[in-house]
Amino acid sequence: MSKSVFFVTCPKGVEYLLADELNTFGLATVRNAPAGVWVEGPLEGGYRTCLWSRLANRVILHIDEVAATSGDELYDGVVHMDWQQHIPVHGSFRVTFLGQNDAIRNTQYGAQRVKDGIVDRFQANGGPRPSVDAKNPDVIISARLNRGRLALGIDLSGHSLHMRGYRTDQGIAPLKENLAAALLMRSGWPEISAAGGDFVDPMCGSGTLVIEAAMMALDLAPGRKQERFGFEQWPGHQPDLWLSLRQEAERRAHEGKQNRIPRFAGFDQDSRVIATAWKNIQRAGLEDLVRVEARPVESLQLEGDWAGRGLVLTNPPYGERLSERRELGALYQSLGDAVKRVVPGWRLGVFTGAPEFGKSIGLRSYKQYRLFNGKLPAQLLLFEVNDASVMTPREPNVPGEVTPRIANEERAAMLRNRLKKNVKTIGQWARKQDIGCYRLYDADMPEFALAIDIYEGRVHVQEYAAPKSIDERSARERLAEALSVIPEALGIERENMVCKQRQRQTGTSQYEKQAASGEFFRVHEYGCVLKVNLKDYLDTGLFLDHRPVRHWIQQHAANKRFLNLFCYTGAATVHAAVGGASRSLSLDMSKTYVSWAEDNLALNRADPKKHRVEQADCLAWLADRSTADQRFDLIFMDPPTFSNSARMAGVLDIQKDHPALVRQAMARLSSDGLLIFSNNFRRFKLEEALEGEFEIAEVTRDTLDKDFQRNARIHRCWHIRHKA
Repeated sequence: MSKSVFFVTCPKGVEYLLADELNTFGLATVRNAPAGVWVEGPLEGGYRTCLWSRLANRVILHIDEVAATSGDELYDGVVHMDWQQHIPVHGSFRVTFLGQNDAIRNTQYGAQRVKDGIVDRFQANGGPRPSVDAKNPDVIISARLNRGRLALGIDLSGHSLHMRGYRTDQGIAPLKENLAAALLMRSGWPEISAAGGDFVDPMCGSGTLVIEAAMMALDLAPGRKQERFGFEQWPGHQPDLWLSLRQEAERRAHEGKQNRIPRFAGFDQDSRVIATAWKNIQRAGLEDLVRVEARPVESLQLEGDWAGRGLVLTNPPYGERLSERRELGALYQSLGDAVKRVVPGWRLGVFTGAPEFGKSIGLRSYKQYRLFNGKLPAQLLLFEVNDASVMTPREPNVPGEVTPRIANEERAAMLRNRLKKNVKTIGQWARKQDIGCYRLYDADMPEFALAIDIYEGRVHVQEYAAPKSIDERSARERLAEALSVIPEALGIERENMVCKQRQRQTGTSQYEKQAASGEFFRVHEYGCVLKVNLKDYLDTGLFLDHRPVRHWIQQHAANKRFLNLFCYTGAATVHAAVGGASRSLSLDMSKTYVSWAEDNLALNRADPKKHRVEQADCLAWLADRSTADQRFDLIFMDPPTFSNSARMAGVLDIQKDHPALVRQAMARLSSDGLLIFSNNFRRFKLEEALEGEFEIAEVTRDTLDKDFQRNARIHRCWHIRHKA
């Protein structure tokens, strides 16, 4: 039996689970890829994947790979392939295209060149020209561009396999079916159901988790009710093989109901979404087996004879709005109280984009899996509902709520003395330089891992998250001491001090509000007025370490066209405008920060017609073709180290992506212009090839003032120019 190669796609984070599943279909793993797995095996394995995979999105039968560093090279590779093996005579096809490079900058152009190559090959052979059908083609050609190579294949699935056909109605923020199946597998549902366990989702929404749990336990093929797959008009299709697999699926569906059938129940406080769930259950043919009911989580009850072991798996609200986040602690605590009361001895799985609220459940999580719900980072938290796992429920740590208290006077005195010393040195330096916002203390002493910043008489304290070697009680004790010492040592009122815990941020968390005080106030920097907020966001609106960079921009911006990429609150643009820039464009994908930047420019009386701020994904903007008005003399680019924000078209990894970002920025820089490129990734290495293309000088030392010289790795900075 001949072997074929397949690329099977899946949700991000599910690759290893998918590889294991594909192995059970007779497919051997070749390698894992982001959001997919390369496998090889017989065509039967590809068919089984289409019919049986609970995790896959699409099944691509790989047919060839061609060079594609340019549109012409891509076309030349495609036109020399024998497409009559894959597209029926008088048939129709459609091309899906993913990826881009310097020559092929958008998917529409790439798909067009592939289509041209296919059609021209048919005509060169003297055959009829196949038609292109965007909606209902006989065959879908998959084209994936990566590093100058184009992988071509036949989409055997024909549609995303997560669409089982039962969910035409959906609730708010529904889970996709294959992500739900991945959560069930990670939670151990196949083993629990095989051992006689039952299933409950107390916040079931449109019912996806409970339906997938039932299909899994009853051995129902996810593709069993699909009317059509992408391979059925493909010339290489083997109808007899496919028929035998369909018959096997029907036989297994019958046999799956002969053993003990678990009990399945879903609950939700919203009666409207329960009505939607019931329609989905009926379409899945499970109305005799799955029960759903409108009931809030705090009223959870299981009536009748339920197993002593089972799985509660749920996807509660994430609290993306601030008003919702305030209620999450109580909701998660109610969930914990309910499962401890109703299903002791069961397992609990909670899939959440707000994993910090897991501590409100009142159980210790024994396992955490990082996954994505669409583009949103999330975690699956697993708990055993037993006495050994019980802990006191609590809200996520808010260090500002720690009560100031000195437990160790000697240790507290060490911090007090260090702060007073720093006030004499750094504080005196700042006053002489007329600097009102500066860093006074940055984890100078290992006992107090804090950053303490002064904002014209107010104090912003950031507690760095303690390492795992430091127990939580000790860390909070030291923070309590610091909060007691700081106001006294600095001579300020306690109400003028704000404390936050700072941890590594991912995804959209860097844009999330921490509070809702609305307490903005103005500070001054080299003649510029800037709006800051110490309470409501993780950062304050002003990166103090970039003060010298902003001052340099102000001193060199006269009559220049200025571009600020990843502009945050636009402070650098304010300095450019105050320094006499002829015009500026500032880009950021956060509406909050775009509005903040506009306010900062207005405070400094900048002409909004000349100094524009726009909401944009900088990655997409840079990759797009530039227009005549997008030429600049001075560009500042300070990207995040990593971002997978739901607002972005892709994922930003600064180490991997910086060469493209720099080259794209330089393409918009005038011949005698300057790009200031900065980032704060501590292990960052500038690609050597860039130094062969441009004049590059690292200026990090010159961009660190006295208050950051103790932490010289806070950022790195380069000046980049075109070669003469």
